[in-house]
Amino acid sequence: MNPPNPFHPRSIRLEITADGSHTLFLPEMDEHYHSIHGATQESHHVYIESGLNQCLKPYIHVLEMGFGTGLNALLTALEAEKRNIQVIYTALEKYPVPLDIAGQLNYSDIHPTLFSQIHTAEWESLVSITPSFRLQKIQTDFNTYTYPDPYDVVYYDAFAPDKQSEVWLQPLADAIFKAMNPQGILTTYCAKGAIRRMMQQAGFVTERIPGPPGKREMLRARREK
Repeated sequence: MNPPNPFHPRSIRLEITADGSHTLFLPEMDEHYHSIHGATQESHHVYIESGLNQCLKPYIHVLEMGFGTGLNALLTALEAEKRNIQVIYTALEKYPVPLDIAGQLNYSDIHPTLFSQIHTAEWESLVSITPSFRLQKIQTDFNTYTYPDPYDVVYYDAFAPDKQSEVWLQPLADAIFKAMNPQGILTTYCAKGAIRRMMQQAGFVTERIPGPPGKREMLRARREK
């Protein structure tokens, strides 16, 4: 018998974080989608400032490990427009958040039209969301995806290793490293020593940098070869 799906819509609970933005809580996993100290400010610090904005190319291919609520995609689309760069954004998600739940998130307060376009975009297709942002959402398991494209920036936003250990495995880190462009950047909120060593074994040069509010450190890794 298959174990119950912890991502079942009946299990998901909407919560407010410290900066006033929403997150989702999964009781079966005892896990939030974002930091309770502030969902929006965490996403902006970990993935936009520490990841996307460290890549100075005019054309950037972003890979997100875990589409989740779509917050990272929304902030990236806004940043692409602000910086006048072109972004192709590939998001992998095994358990998409249902549209009715996504519609309750207050990220639409940031940009209601854009947030709706991101969530209603067809899965498995490359969709032009704005003139500077194209999105491809793929429903897949991280460990079975083939990672065909060269990525410049990777947002490693999976659930914590102690909650979902199967998405923090050495073969997966190896596959991502091989799929990245030289000087590619990977960022994650997780700064655990085991994860840092896993990234180093894959070939990344890693650094611990200041984390978002409520978290002392986070991890940034680069493919320098």
